[in-house]
Amino acid sequence: MTTIPAHATPAVGIVVHPPADAAPEAAADTAARTRWERPALLGLLLVTAVLYLWGLSASGWANSFYSAAVQAGSESWTAFLYGASDAAGSITVDKPPASLWVMALSVRLFGLSSWSMLVPQALMGVATVGVLYATVRRTFSAQAALLAGAALALTPVAALMFRFNNPDALLLLLLTGAVAAVLRAVEGPRTTRWMVLAGALVGLAFLTKQLQAFLVLPSLALMFLWAAPVGLGRRIRDSLLGVLAMAVTGGWWVALVELVPESMRPYIGGSQTNSFLELTFGYNGLGRITGDEEGSVGGGGGGGMGGGFGGSTGLARLFDAENGGQITWLVPAALILAVGALWARRQAPRTDVRRAAVVGWLSLLLVTGVTFSFMAGIFHAYYTVALAAPVAALVGIGGWTLWAERRSRWALWTLAAASGTTTAWAVVLLGRSADWLPWLRWTVLAVGALGTLVLVVASVRGGAGTLAKAGAALALVAGLVGPAAYTLQTVATAHTGSIVTAGPAVSSGFGGTGGGQMPGGGQGAGFGGQAPGGPGGQTGGQTGQPPTGGQPPTGTGGTPQDGSAQGGSQMTVPGGQDGGTAGAMGGGGGMSGLLDGAEVSDEVAALLLQDADQYTWAAAAVGSQNAASYQLETEQPVMAVGGFNGSDPSPTLEQFQEYVAAGEIHWFVGGGGFGGQNGGSSASSEIAAWVEENFTATTVDGVTLYDLSGAAGQPSTQTPDA
Repeated sequence: MTTIPAHATPAVGIVVHPPADAAPEAAADTAARTRWERPALLGLLLVTAVLYLWGLSASGWANSFYSAAVQAGSESWTAFLYGASDAAGSITVDKPPASLWVMALSVRLFGLSSWSMLVPQALMGVATVGVLYATVRRTFSAQAALLAGAALALTPVAALMFRFNNPDALLLLLLTGAVAAVLRAVEGPRTTRWMVLAGALVGLAFLTKQLQAFLVLPSLALMFLWAAPVGLGRRIRDSLLGVLAMAVTGGWWVALVELVPESMRPYIGGSQTNSFLELTFGYNGLGRITGDEEGSVGGGGGGGMGGGFGGSTGLARLFDAENGGQITWLVPAALILAVGALWARRQAPRTDVRRAAVVGWLSLLLVTGVTFSFMAGIFHAYYTVALAAPVAALVGIGGWTLWAERRSRWALWTLAAASGTTTAWAVVLLGRSADWLPWLRWTVLAVGALGTLVLVVASVRGGAGTLAKAGAALALVAGLVGPAAYTLQTVATAHTGSIVTAGPAVSSGFGGTGGGQMPGGGQGAGFGGQAPGGPGGQTGGQTGQPPTGGQPPTGTGGTPQDGSAQGGSQMTVPGGQDGGTAGAMGGGGGMSGLLDGAEVSDEVAALLLQDADQYTWAAAAVGSQNAASYQLETEQPVMAVGGFNGSDPSPTLEQFQEYVAAGEIHWFVGGGGFGGQNGGSSASSEIAAWVEENFTATTVDGVTLYDLSGAAGQPSTQTPDA
C-alpha cells in the first residue's frame, strides 16, 4: 500500500479519503478536486503545446550556428558525438553537445527541416511545465501548481527559448527536474535514489551548458542538508553520492575529449588551446564572471565593442530595458510572496517540505539572478530563461500559501502588496514599448489598482467571502496579461541569429524584437503587426509548415538573413559596417557576419555543389555563422575557419595550406569573422590574406569566392560562370 507523507498532497488521479473525523465539506472538496484537476492539467499542457508549436518553423534555421551542428550530427556519428560544426569534423561548437544530440536524433528520424529541429525544443517546454506542475502539486495544491505552470508557460523568454535551438531549453528542463528530485528526497525515507537522480540531471545539464548548470547546486544542497528527514551522516553521504552521479554523467564526455588524441577528434571551438577544460573554466566559465574571455568580441558590463552585450552590471541589470521584459514581470510578486510563505511556515519543523521548497526555489532565483547581474563577461538577455521556473514556482506556491491564510489580515495585505507592486512594474515595462498596444498599459493599471484596493478592503472585513475572491481574480488577471501579451507577440514573430529577445521593441537598450533593428536581423513585428522573412516566403510567425525541402528561403547571396527584428541600437564594429554584409577579408565584416549568417543564392549554392563529393569540405568560410549558412543551404560540409568569432586557431595557416594541397577544400568564401579579437588567434586573418594573395577571386551574386582546386595549392586560374 502506497503511503503519502502527511505534508504532501496527492498527485493527480490518486484518491485520498479524508479522516473519519473530517468535516463533511472536506470530503466533498476531495471528490470535487479529483473531477477537475486532471482536465485542468491536460488543458494547461495542451495550451502550452499549442503556444510553443504554433508556426514553429517560421524562424527557419533560428540560430544557424547550432543548426549546422545539428545537420552535421545527423550525417556523421563522429560529428554527433563531439558536437562538430560540420560532418567532416573540423571544429566543434563552443558548448557541450547534449542539446545537439536531441535535435540531431530528431533530424535523423524526420529529415532535415526547421520543424524537425525545433519540435524537440518545444516539447521540452511542455515537459518543463509538466514537471513544475507535478512538483508544486505534490507538496502544495492543484491551484498552486496550475498557477505556477501557467506563469512559466506565459513567461516571454521561455516562449522564445522553447521555440529556438539554443541549449537553454534543455538546461531549464534538466535543472527543474533536479529541484524536483531533491524535493522528493526531502520527503524521505528513500533519499539516496532521488539524490543520485538529481546529481545525474545536473551532470547532463553540465553537458548542455557547462558551469551554468552548477548555479543550482547551492539550492539543492541547502534543501537536502537542512530538511531531509534522516540523520546528518546520511544526508552528507547521499549528497556525496549525488555529486558522484553528477561527475559520472557529466564527466565521461569530458574525459573522452581530453583523452582522445587531438588529431583524432575535432578542434574544441571557443578555446585557444584545443582543450575543453580551458573552454569550461575560461571562455564559458570564469571568463563570463570576470570579463576575461580570450578570443571574444565583446562582453557585458558596458565593455567591449559598441558597449558590449547585456547592459551594465549591477542589481538593476535584470530590470533594465534590455532584460526587464524578458523575465521580470512577476519577479516582484515572487519575492514578496516567497517572504510571506516563509513567514507562514515559520513554526514548521526542520523537515517541513513546503518550507524547503520555498527556500530552494528562492535561493535558486537569488543565486542565479545575482550571478547574471554582476557578470562582467558576455551576457545575453535570453540567459534569463534560467529564472523562469523559480519565479513561476514562487508565484504559485506563495500565492496559494497566502490565500490559504487569508483570514489573517497580514496575508491579504501581503497579497495586496504583491498585486500593487506587480501592477506598477507591468506599467513600467509596457511603457517601454509605448507604441505597441498602448491601451494595454492603462488596462493593466486599472485592473491591477482595482484588484489591490479590493484585497485591502477584504482584509479589513476578515478576508472571507466573494470580495477577497474578486480581488484575487483581478490581481491575477493584471499580473498575467502583460507577460501573456509579450509571449503572444514573441510566438507570432520569427527569430533568427545569435542574439534574440522576446517581446516588442523597447525604447532603449540593445535588444527587443518586433519592429526595431539590430545588426544581423531584419524587420519584424508579430503580435499586432507582421514580420517578413519566414520560411517558404510566408509572413514571419504565421506559417506552421516546414520550409520546402527543409530549407529556409534564399535570397541575394551575402546579405544578412532576414527574420525577426532584434530591435534596439545598432552596433559599429571596427573594420565592418552597421549590421551590413561582411567587409574586408579575414577580420572585417559587420556584426551580421558574426551574429547571423548570410542568405545563399541558388547560383552560389549550385557552384558550391559542383563536384562537392570529391572534397572533404565543399568550402571554407571565416566564422561559424558564415560557414553555417552555406552548409545548411548545400547540406555539404563547410569548414568554419576560426570557429564562432573567427578567433580560434583552427586551422592554422600551415594546416589550411596542407588541406588545400591535398585537395580537401574546394572553395573559400571571402569576408566574415573577427580574428585576433581580445587576445584570440589571428590565424583566420592569415588564411584569408594567403588565399587572397594566391588565388583568383570570383564574385557571384555579391559573394566573393576563391577556387582552391589548383594542384598542390598553386593559384587557380579557373573562372567559374557567374
